[in-house]
Amino acid sequence: MTNKKALITGASRGIGATIAARLAKEGYDLILTARDQSKLATVQKECEQLGVEVLVSTADLSSEPEIIDLFLKAGFIDLLVNNAGFGIFEEITDTKLEDWQAIQKVNAEGAFLCMREAMRTMKQQNGGRIINISSVVGVKGYPSQAAYGASKHALIGLTKTAIEEGRDHNIRVHAICPGGVATEMVKEARPDLTDFSAMIQPKDVADAVAYLCSLPTNITIDCIHLRRAASPQTW
Repeated sequence: MTNKKALITGASRGIGATIAARLAKEGYDLILTARDQSKLATVQKECEQLGVEVLVSTADLSSEPEIIDLFLKAGFIDLLVNNAGFGIFEEITDTKLEDWQAIQKVNAEGAFLCMREAMRTMKQQNGGRIINISSVVGVKGYPSQAAYGASKHALIGLTKTAIEEGRDHNIRVHAICPGGVATEMVKEARPDLTDFSAMIQPKDVADAVAYLCSLPTNITIDCIHLRRAASPQTW
């Protein structure tokens, strides 16, 4: 058992819920946040059955005060997993400004604020780890994903800066860029995909998180690209 504490955003379903269960198996105590209290409670119960302590706190990641309050409740943490995000999938010419702004507010600004608050406490304790769940659209462009793709590119940029700023404080920062993961959001974004058995599964992303957490402090990995074997390479 690790006796470490992890905060996971967007933890009520899909990738976030699966990461929570995986880290619980590794012995992490958890702080889980999302906006859906009932779904969070279900994830909380499943993780507690694995023998760890779980704090649930609903938060709107478009709100700076709510993020600050979340981290005050969490106290010192060893790991932040920035997973929360959503998309509205329209071509550039059809994208409303308010939709663009809403996506950036959560996916980029919310992630930034979580990283800021986490790094403030991690500097005090001289160590920690941050894992940002970006996407293949954080490194490639896809039609009808301008707003979502821009937010995930921003998350890669944040990761690169945090790597540099965290180095001397023993804060390790990573990004995971999965391709199509079998979640409801991907089904909405890629209606052309019909065979979800060939897609990346949430468990695959959770395993990558666990792997990064297992790294010794003297080495690091900046970014993991999880690619469907049938898709074009990303580098």
